Amino acid sequence: MSEPLHAQSALRLRLLLSALFVPLFLAGTVFFGVWAADTGSGDSPGRGALVVVAVVCGALALLAAADLLVVIRRLRSEHGTGTR
Repeated sequence: MSEPLHAQSALRLRLLLSALFVPLFLAGTVFFGVWAADTGSGDSPGRGALVVVAVVCGALALLAAADLLVVIRRLRSEHGTGTR
């Protein structure tokens, strides 16, 4: 067995990346959503593609926000300052 029994991820790096990508993906969601709303029938890219990109950005923003909450909770429990 080469794997440690209690493997730990780089929590500080995950914190940094999540904190960076939550606002980035939220901005992407708003940008592509507004672009999709302003798209006409003959425009390229089409409204459907822009809506799909906006939804993907929104889903990634939710995933990054959930990871941010998990990382904050784990860091607090490591330092013994948990809320429970």
